[in-house]
Amino acid sequence: MSDSPRDQLATQLAEAVAEALRHDLASQERALLVVSGGSTPVPFFHALSAVELPWSQVDVTLADERWVAETASDSNARLVREHLLQGPAAAATFVPLTSEAATPEQGAAEVAARLRPLWWPASVVILGMGGDGHTASLFPDSRELSLALTTAEPVVAVRTPSQPQPRITLSADRLHQARRHVLHLTGEEKRSVLARALTGDDSRELPIRAFLACPLAIYWAP
Repeated sequence: MSDSPRDQLATQLAEAVAEALRHDLASQERALLVVSGGSTPVPFFHALSAVELPWSQVDVTLADERWVAETASDSNARLVREHLLQGPAAAATFVPLTSEAATPEQGAAEVAARLRPLWWPASVVILGMGGDGHTASLFPDSRELSLALTTAEPVVAVRTPSQPQPRITLSADRLHQARRHVLHLTGEEKRSVLARALTGDDSRELPIRAFLACPLAIYWAP
């Protein structure tokens, strides 16, 4: 039985990311990988975790996170620990986006300080996209969207009416600080949203547009 198109896509993406990390580590001490949460990247995480790399020289962080405990079922950190930081990839260093603070507003400065010494520009930033055109926690209905699209700060605390939990997200400026950008999508609905995003330039309507001007490798499967 052959792998599904989504599994094949995940394997191809894992190979591309591994090659990027190898390339960068040939000329620098450490490399940074920024990943996204949700269900789409899980097969990619599994594929990448099995690849032999100098994982002890790799830092992994998230594009965004819900402000929940790392043990919570909807924690992106938990997702990464359970599906990516396994096997050879367990030697990587994970840098979470949450702190002990009660709110992301209170914890943002600590998280920003944790991110600053990492090896920017990141080797790869892997973005996802929702059906509303959001990427990371840059939501079209978020009060903090304009700030997140324009600030030079590394992270922004986000409150979004459509989302039950407060969140923290890397700013668009920080997400742009990467050698390579990837958009990993599955399903016809998201392909049609991307097609709509490509026909306009208002990032406040469809925030993924903030990244369509930079070289963006699109990995899509039905």
